[in-house]
Amino acid sequence: MIRSFIIPVAGLALVTPVALVTPIASAASVASAMPAAAAAAQGAARAVPATAYVANLDSGNVTPIRTAVNRAGPAIKTGGGPVFIAITPDGKTAYVANEEPGTVTPIRTATNVAGPAIKVGHFPFAIAITPDGAAAYVVNDNFAGTVTPIKTATNAAGHQIKVGRNPVAIAITPDGSTAYVVNDDQVGNVTPVNIATGKAGPAIRVGSFPQAIAITPDGSMAYVVNNFAGTVTPISTAANKAGSAIKVGQQPVAIAITPDGKTAYVANSRSGNVTPISTATNKARKAIRAGGGPGFIAITPDGAAAYVANSGSGTVTPISTATDVAGPAITVGSEPFAIAFTPDGAAAYVTNALSGTVTPISTATNKAGKAITVGSNPGAIAIAP
Repeated sequence: MIRSFIIPVAGLALVTPVALVTPIASAASVASAMPAAAAAAQGAARAVPATAYVANLDSGNVTPIRTAVNRAGPAIKTGGGPVFIAITPDGKTAYVANEEPGTVTPIRTATNVAGPAIKVGHFPFAIAITPDGAAAYVVNDNFAGTVTPIKTATNAAGHQIKVGRNPVAIAITPDGSTAYVVNDDQVGNVTPVNIATGKAGPAIRVGSFPQAIAITPDGSMAYVVNNFAGTVTPISTAANKAGSAIKVGQQPVAIAITPDGKTAYVANSRSGNVTPISTATNKARKAIRAGGGPGFIAITPDGAAAYVANSGSGTVTPISTATDVAGPAITVGSEPFAIAFTPDGAAAYVTNALSGTVTPISTATNKAGKAITVGSNPGAIAIAP
């Protein structure tokens, strides 16, 4: 079984791992808020050439999928237990965290050739890349708690930075000044790391067993999901000060913020719903019913819809961000785990951990295409143009 994680990228969230509300929206009404490019697509959208990279945890490799034809290419060998993927802003390199050997594998997306493994810390679990693409920061999920910086120009690892116990997620502010590391412990906290100096600042206390983090597009606030507490903690990045906890559902595990920064959507795994939070007031709105065990959430590039992977029901729930209304569930494979969108937002790709497949979904119609066979226990996914 894959552990839950979030791709805190414009989405993975990553990680980690996610009965509809009334009135029920039709697929068409949810899709009507989608991007113009998506509205022109039919079936499994294939508008913009791109490659989806899928980490197969039990196979020890990554499967590239050409989204133009929805065809998997030859598997790319990595280290044991590839658990996370992050792609540089220029799309040229994918970095894969290999949990078992404690390495990161760089893959050149132009050739799909893996470079020499980069040694990091024990059990690397999440990666965030600076907005300028100069460095990747790797969270090493060990009780000692460290982060390893990697210079992307040379693929050389720097000195490990000490953070808290059991770090599991990381997000970097849009200006590239600070990395926030989530330490998944009973006494939950977040460690801010100064990118310029490589120094960790004083821990910021949040809720019990935090698991995920997302930062607003303007960089002013970070939102931390506290699994055991059933809350979200807002943090002012200017002061590194936590605000009052926001009550959400039971066992929240994932969070994503709309591109306009107005709403954060939180997937509550035990409640089977999603809580929208207005960032202007830090108030939770009415929960939106999803499927069984929602564990991952991602938002379309234009911000029109949120897609929620329901690991317990083998479905994806689309939610209109304009109305907070969920559309009919989309059936995918067994235990859907993570979601990534093509750059134009025309298609979503969903990894199905127990099926060993990836399901493409047209965001114009919310129809699933034919499943694509990948490796064993696929989890993380990232898409490069």
